[in-house]
Amino acid sequence: MISDRLKSVLQRELGLPAFDFQPGTLASDVPGWDSLRHVSVIAAVEREYKVRFKSLEVIKLKNIGELQALVDRKLSV
Repeated sequence: MISDRLKSVLQRELGLPAFDFQPGTLASDVPGWDSLRHVSVIAAVEREYKVRFKSLEVIKLKNIGELQALVDRKLSV
């Protein structure tokens, strides 16, 4: 499940207020989410949750569900 908070960050950063992010959503499924936007999305998530991701953690992400799981792991530490 994707939290409303993460959905809000993604929608705001990508300028897609009505996009319905699901756990299996890939960056390629989202209009305007390219490699440059990817950096700004990750930075926005880090700011929102006050966490830092390692480059390797970000590279391994396959979909929004994995991003949510990564955020959850960071918050539980």
